[in-house]
Amino acid sequence: MKNIIRIGALISGGGTNLQAVIDSCESGAIDGKIVFVGTDNPRAKGLSRAEKHSIPSFIVDYGQIISDYRNNPDGFTLPTDFDFNDTSAKQSLMPPGTNPDKLRQFLCTRAVAESRILRHMEEYNIGLLILAGFMRTFTPFFIDRVNVNPARPRIMNIHPALLPAFPGVDGYGDTFRYGCRIGGCTVHFIDYGEDTGPIIGQKAFEITDQDTLDTVKEKGLKLEWELYPECIQLFAHDRIPSRQ
Repeated sequence: MKNIIRIGALISGGGTNLQAVIDSCESGAIDGKIVFVGTDNPRAKGLSRAEKHSIPSFIVDYGQIISDYRNNPDGFTLPTDFDFNDTSAKQSLMPPGTNPDKLRQFLCTRAVAESRILRHMEEYNIGLLILAGFMRTFTPFFIDRVNVNPARPRIMNIHPALLPAFPGVDGYGDTFRYGCRIGGCTVHFIDYGEDTGPIIGQKAFEITDQDTLDTVKEKGLKLEWELYPECIQLFAHDRIPSRQ
């Protein structure tokens, strides 16, 4: 009998990568099962994909949390296990010299949002968390609680560029505007930085003179839908080297 890995997924938008993973699980290309879908966006269209496949879902509204902090920072309730100094010392999302008030708002609002995600995740006992177009970065507060064994990270992301080139939110756009002749996508583990974690797999495509930004995105997405399930299956079979 196959060992079926339990997978949690986080999305922010349409969830096309989520659909690719769901389809691969249902076809047997991944020895796994999506057991929940979470989002930071109450209007995420990908939630309908979860509903169609009878997958439980939840929403943690980051925008509302940030608004609550701005309206009453002194009355903002933080998780009891959140250590601001420890998280601040570990994080590398905000550069040295960042305005202290901005850093505090970022880390405190993230801690509240991440704590709520963790509470939702508790009942599912997942082996892997995948980010499928989830447009929020995670702080060490969250990462350390999911990666209970640092040598075996278990938060996976897919990025629309050939990392380490073009990290950030617009990988295909940055690739195209730079004039690259090769584009691609990357699956990697999450660490404390932005798109800096260990690379698991990559796929590349040619960019021609006839390509537009839209066609570059189309080429990239098709490869994403292939690459993500392949990398998840490697994880499911423990074929990704440990990070000692």
